[in-house]
Amino acid sequence: PLCSNNNPYASFGATLARDEEQNLWSTPHDVTHTEADDDRVLYNMIVVRNQLDKDSEEWQKLNYDIYTLRQTRKEVRSRWKHILEDLGFQKEADSLLSVTKLSIISDSQNMGKARDILLKLSEETNIFPTSWELSERYLFVVDRLIALDAADEFFKMASVVYPKRPSGERADDSQKAPQC
Repeated sequence: PLCSNNNPYASFGATLARDEEQNLWSTPHDVTHTEADDDRVLYNMIVVRNQLDKDSEEWQKLNYDIYTLRQTRKEVRSRWKHILEDLGFQKEADSLLSVTKLSIISDSQNMGKARDILLKLSEETNIFPTSWELSERYLFVVDRLIALDAADEFFKMASVVYPKRPSGERADDSQKAPQC
């Protein structure tokens, strides 16, 4: 019992550190991790890293990769939230972006349209980084936007705020997020 993770006398600080380590989407007590493929990839990276010696080069590389992936996820979520707020969903942005294992597609007939819009967003805008693999989470978000009849407006806004640029071309901050 003293060596297991079931120790009822574990200190609060140690519990928080352990919860944060398992937190894949930087949301405290996120029970939805390892539900989607991209969650499993991150989870597996964390497991492998935790089995390595902290002073090793492999541990440092994995730790950097985990940090980079988490930061990329935060950046993508921030971009989506920015557009939702610009569309007038200031109070609803967080709930629209919240996807759990209990989330469902509102209308199965919208699934094809949601996939098309998500692919169009990835191909015609820079809302996702170039190395990003489309996340199932954003399929649920697009489905919600379709139900709110805001998906087309979202795409238009994403095209303006995060226009696609040829590789190697970078925009300065004033061009990156024009006010609409």
